[in-house]
Amino acid sequence: MHSRYVAHPTITHGNDCMKLRTAPNDPHYTRLAALGWLHFLNDGAANFLPGILPAVLIAVGLNTGYAGAVMSALLVGQSLQFFGGWLADRIGGRWLILLGLAGSTLGAIAISLATSPAWLIPALFGIGISNALFHPQALAGARTLSGKRPGYGMSLFLVGGEIGRGIWPLLASLVVVAWGLRSLWWLGLPALLSMAMLWRVIPEQPRRPAHLDGVDWSRYRLARVALVGFSLLRALAIFATVTYLPVWWHQQGRPLVDGASAIAVLLVVGIVGNIGGGHLADRIGRRAVMAGSSVLGAILFVVLLKSDGIAVWIVLGLLGMALFASLPLGILIGQDLFPGNRSLGSGIALGVSNGLAALALLPLDTLARSHGVAAVFGCLAAAMLVSVIAVAALPEAIHHEQ
Repeated sequence: MHSRYVAHPTITHGNDCMKLRTAPNDPHYTRLAALGWLHFLNDGAANFLPGILPAVLIAVGLNTGYAGAVMSALLVGQSLQFFGGWLADRIGGRWLILLGLAGSTLGAIAISLATSPAWLIPALFGIGISNALFHPQALAGARTLSGKRPGYGMSLFLVGGEIGRGIWPLLASLVVVAWGLRSLWWLGLPALLSMAMLWRVIPEQPRRPAHLDGVDWSRYRLARVALVGFSLLRALAIFATVTYLPVWWHQQGRPLVDGASAIAVLLVVGIVGNIGGGHLADRIGRRAVMAGSSVLGAILFVVLLKSDGIAVWIVLGLLGMALFASLPLGILIGQDLFPGNRSLGSGIALGVSNGLAALALLPLDTLARSHGVAAVFGCLAAAMLVSVIAVAALPEAIHHEQ
């Protein structure tokens, strides 16, 4: 199929901005690091809520039984990454990255000022929509900068987001305990400064006119459905764990910071799995890593229910590694399944699945209220085993003629 775009565009300097030109051989690690830093700020601002969820629920007059519903409101907007990816492919550039980061930051500040559900819920939806704008274009940019090592390069970019999601709940909980909920606004300052300083190093994506090579929705249909199914179950496991683990510990009388620390261990140690999964997949294949990480995750959910003391923290770290090992691989497959529309592929692989997983939190809320949080973790173990079935329908790699 003829296309006006090269398979792996790179960056040259000109007219005070970065332009995509010719195919590189090596990853652009400096620019990946800058893009990863923005990912850290965006995902931190968008995901600190679990660390202070009990305090926020009290502030707006809700009990802990509504934890899943509140988190669903935060996450469901991510389903719009499908639209964000389509828009990014049509307009190109890099402005959706900056607009998304700005929206996530302002939404986080709004959470700290919320005094009722009528204030809180719109702020949560706003954060979800901002994420839907940020991620597809940023993921496409990370693929561009990864050169001949897409698995490893994508993993490095995703590390920024995972550190943000892991550290910010702990930072937010420390701030709330020390100075109160309304003091969270200062966490938005680094994002505002970074947008002003780093916007020129963000790669510009080529604009894809609507009349050129439209998406063939009938092609790779089974693989696309399987990818959404796999990513949905993995996202549900992550979302439910970070939602119910702090609530579970809060019900046992543990302090707010302990629950936030548990999230930090799960997500930050998960970085090892994120990088390791991408690195290993470049050598033994994507499907082997995806299936293996799902089976390991199912085992660790069961072990978590039986653990106590220091063993809990060890299991949480291993569980984070298992859950995040397949994340960069699903995104790469999504980009391959939508040739010429990488932002759209990223949005479907990540955003649509995340949005559906957010809706799936609602029935888990009912399960948690009727049978306890332990029953939720048992369901998550089963979900991870089911996700292995979807791996069989996924392609190992797709090569497109340009």
